[in-house]
Amino acid sequence: MTTTIKVIKIGGKLIEDEEKLSVFLDDFAALEQPKILVHGGGNKATEIAGKLGYETKMVEGRRITDENSMAVITMVYGGLLNKNIVAKLQKRNINSIGMCGADGKSIVSKKRPVKEINYGLVGDIEKINTEFIWELLQQGIVPVFSAISYSETGELLNTNADSVASEIAVALSSKMVTELNYCFEKKGVLANIADDDSVIPEIDKNKYSELLEQKIINEGMLPKLHNCFQALEKGVEIVRLGDMSLLKPDSVHTKIVK
Repeated sequence: MTTTIKVIKIGGKLIEDEEKLSVFLDDFAALEQPKILVHGGGNKATEIAGKLGYETKMVEGRRITDENSMAVITMVYGGLLNKNIVAKLQKRNINSIGMCGADGKSIVSKKRPVKEINYGLVGDIEKINTEFIWELLQQGIVPVFSAISYSETGELLNTNADSVASEIAVALSSKMVTELNYCFEKKGVLANIADDDSVIPEIDKNKYSELLEQKIINEGMLPKLHNCFQALEKGVEIVRLGDMSLLKPDSVHTKIVK
């Protein structure tokens, strides 16, 4: 049987719920194959920014990252959330290391160019240091990535966590069979946003086009599904979306297929 590496991205709402996070980390720790965890934490960053007196600016659901925002993101993503997750994994005997993209030159980005909107210190990923991440995995170390990359000019950049997970999965697909998992608050992609049990079990490109035409997929899901299909096209074998039970063998979820 071919070994599969699981790259798993968890959202901020799951991280902030101590009880749910504990259950999820139990399931994550129980996975015997190589694994990587990627996390966001936008809600917590917004909360901390407010306490510090900084205004969080959003345009079409995307954060405008000025210098104050980047300072908070670095503290919250790279510090508070990342190190808490690492500590909880160590408690479960999972030898993990918390990182951002600057560590080991693991995620190199380019600052997003200004077009209609200036997003500020936001990075679009250019390359992943596959060999460095692979070496960690070979040593039995579990990388835990926050959604921060860096530019070759030395700037830390706020980077979409879904994209971080996708690009890492694509990079590692040259080494072994790779599975990309997006774990968020819903059981999967829903046929009816008002019905949490209306999970669509499988979506291919034809089904995706149908759902778009019928306006069934909400705007927040569009970039996530774009990442899913892009990952499949670039070598990732399996892509799944679901809630905190996604890592359980009998989970209800959505599988994205070519």
